Amino acid sequence: MRAEIELAHSDGDPPPVDRLLVDLHEALDLLGQVEAAAFSIVSVLVVDDDERLAELTARGLRRLGYEAESSGRLRALRPREVVVFDLGLFASLDASERGTLKAAHPIVVTGATDPGSRAVADDLGASEYLVKPVEMDDLAAAIKRRASA
Repeated sequence: MRAEIELAHSDGDPPPVDRLLVDLHEALDLLGQVEAAAFSIVSVLVVDDDERLAELTARGLRRLGYEAESSGRLRALRPREVVVFDLGLFASLDASERGTLKAAHPIVVTGATDPGSRAVADDLGASEYLVKPVEMDDLAAAIKRRASA
């Protein structure tokens, strides 16, 4: 797009319609690029009973370009927000929160490897089941897969 937009020629006549259409087309293309970039930023909510660990995880995700927030409790979710959920908090959820979590198809992170924990994650519709300690690259790959689904 031109650095300066001239609205009139030196003789006072308006610019040609063709030039205005080209400028408008360029402006719309730029707007589309900005919109695409905004939608490519993935919003992540990290919910863990260890709030310090949740914040460290969120900080690591922010360094990787994610919009990440940490919490010790599940909250209302934003559209298309990816939830990284510590299964240790499952027992503290009420029915409404369990429904919210199930609809989000969370990425479950847990220290538990028993079949019962895996069954709970399956019942939640978990998109991934990761065992702590989780490598940041593995978590980022899981988030990318979840966001693409």
